[in-house]
Amino acid sequence: MLKEVQRNELFCAYYAKWIQVYKKGAIREVTMDKYRMAHQWLEKIAPTLKIYELSRITYQQILNDYALSHERQTTMDFHHQLKGAILDAVDEGLIDRDPTRKAIIKGKVPAAKKIKYINQYELHTLLNSLKLASTVSWDWLLLLIAKTGARFSEALAVTPQDFDFTRQTLSISKTWDYKGNGGFMPTKNKSSVRKVQLDWQTVIQFSTLIKGLPKSQPIFVEPGQKVYNSTVNDILERHCKHANIPVISIHGLRHTHASLLLFAGVSIASVARRLGHASMTTTQKTYLHIIQELENKDIDLVMRSLASLS
Repeated sequence: MLKEVQRNELFCAYYAKWIQVYKKGAIREVTMDKYRMAHQWLEKIAPTLKIYELSRITYQQILNDYALSHERQTTMDFHHQLKGAILDAVDEGLIDRDPTRKAIIKGKVPAAKKIKYINQYELHTLLNSLKLASTVSWDWLLLLIAKTGARFSEALAVTPQDFDFTRQTLSISKTWDYKGNGGFMPTKNKSSVRKVQLDWQTVIQFSTLIKGLPKSQPIFVEPGQKVYNSTVNDILERHCKHANIPVISIHGLRHTHASLLLFAGVSIASVARRLGHASMTTTQKTYLHIIQELENKDIDLVMRSLASLS
């Protein structure tokens, strides 16, 4: 398909073909949607731009136009989604030089950031407000994510046979396609396949809850049921307001789990494994503010230790 491309073809048309050839079937559908969205924006911003017209100036103008309505990080993602196609076009001889070189990433002023996590007392208050009846409910899902740090899609995919109560572990090896048509899907990456250690209280609670449930069926999703992230977020918001604590999202429960472990002195490596991060770098970037705060405490500890030597 790409062999038929000419230098005078529209860049947005080339990009659409490039996505089909190189990305379709090679990446997760959720990621594929991001490339499709990038293509839609390209059609709005530069509908008449031809491949041979791509230069550092024209490419920078595309980024600048996109940045008018997006924050810097989103613009950076847009840049990376376009860059792969452009570099291939350079390799094919459709463009003389790499127009993405030294690109400057801009963006509108970020909106006020929502609170990403709550402290230990607030989490304790939240968990006490959950209505944990003898039957499965979304409150049980909130408890599971708070205690394991699992992603929303991972928690939805949990089945009774994933629990090993003897070893006190939960096996995470799949996700639930709640954004699509349902069904099991692979985890985000290979590192996301993991066994999460459970505390004894969680073991007792879930061993009672799942007794008699189908071993290989999702605990929280009924057959044919459509699950929406917003539904569970609304339930969590009501609990937060009722408990008079800051409102966080489902993903905020995962952040809370990780932050409490870090503040407790658990190593970054152990937290990364528990969360299923591909590398410790991901953990460090995500929780940089917490790590810096802990480093400041470490400096005080070092100084006190050194002072005691005199």
